[in-house]
Amino acid sequence: MSTFSNKASISDRYLAAGGSKPPAASGLSLCLILLFLACFFLTASPVSAADLNLQQLINEAQSNSPELQAARYKASAAGFRVPQVESLPDPIITFGYQNDGLSKYTYGKEQESQWMFTASQAVPFPGKLSLKGKAATKEAESLGASYEAARLKLVSRIKEIYFDLYAAYKTIDLLGERTDLFTAIEGAALARYSAGKGSQQEVLMAQTEKYMIIEKETMLRQKIETLEAALNTALGRRANSPLGRPIDLALTYVPDTLDELILISVDKSPELGSKDKMISAAEAKLAFTKKDYIPDFIFTGGYNARGNGFNSMWSFTTGINIPIFALSKQLNAEKEADASLAEARKMMESTMLAVTASIRENYSMLKTAERLLPLYKDGIIPKGMQDVDLSLSNYKTGTTDTLTVITRLKSVIDYEIAYWNQFSEHEKAVARIESITGLTFGSLKSE
Repeated sequence: MSTFSNKASISDRYLAAGGSKPPAASGLSLCLILLFLACFFLTASPVSAADLNLQQLINEAQSNSPELQAARYKASAAGFRVPQVESLPDPIITFGYQNDGLSKYTYGKEQESQWMFTASQAVPFPGKLSLKGKAATKEAESLGASYEAARLKLVSRIKEIYFDLYAAYKTIDLLGERTDLFTAIEGAALARYSAGKGSQQEVLMAQTEKYMIIEKETMLRQKIETLEAALNTALGRRANSPLGRPIDLALTYVPDTLDELILISVDKSPELGSKDKMISAAEAKLAFTKKDYIPDFIFTGGYNARGNGFNSMWSFTTGINIPIFALSKQLNAEKEADASLAEARKMMESTMLAVTASIRENYSMLKTAERLLPLYKDGIIPKGMQDVDLSLSNYKTGTTDTLTVITRLKSVIDYEIAYWNQFSEHEKAVARIESITGLTFGSLKSE
């Protein structure tokens, strides 16, 4: 059933008003055209009636999407880097032997002959490891926020395709209903032609317009196939996996104002959160490079074993590394970290501008749709259908020409198609706002 009012078939009203059923068309050309139509309807793939549940699709995509899984593993891998960078360097254990003389093995015979065992441990200057850990932690958190942003974008992508599918199916439905109206016009034209009151051109004009409706339906079916392939890809399925038909949707209600949504996006946007974590990571790296001028410590302990009653010995030493290449190493590392921090801050600024611009754009789209939808549904389309009804009645009596009736009906169809397109654009705008803010909005009313 159509969403719109005034759904009674004009052909029924035509017969009820006393009009006769149209006589069979004569001529080879008309027969061929009718044969073509019969073949088309027999071979055209039917629109699937199976339900396609949006939430089930979202759940499936979040579980199976290869891109989302890759982002999840990337974030998980980053978390394992934190304990690595916070750990001390591996200790070094050495062992060896010192012999007194070259001619023979003198262990236990000469006092200087001994087995030597040492262990060394490098210890960074206090604070260096914690800064490395902080940088790695913030990078892991940034990737976690990036994963959340990717998840929300995937959900938005699924919704956008779903809403386009919904609009396409709804448009096919209304085209099927409006074909009946063109059939009524064709019947009136045939009746006038048979009665000698109209021309064959009027009949052909009505038939041509009916075939153009079929052409639009064919194009929409092709669009549905394309959308289904895109949806299957987003779900992690094969492109030709079978899909059903979207269920009837309710218009989504967004209670927040534009300024409120912008504030929410600044606070909750995963993309902005990711960039903020990258700034923190860059700040920690810069702090580390400034502290890297300070030498680290190396602690070494040794044990020298002597045999045959000679006293064994032990030793303990402490060393530091000397940053004699600071001009080429530490200084450039600091400059690199400083440039990376500036990059992170500019990326944050750029993302902030993009997020607020996207909020404004999509908010404008949904508000425009909210103004147009009732205008189409309660004003233009019902009035247009009344105009078509009146024009067809006048055409039957000969006071209106065929072109006027067809033109008015085509205008109504264009507005009906625009209605579903605006419905789809409204829902897609809401989905994109949800993706940016992380919010979830409820339904306004049933369509």
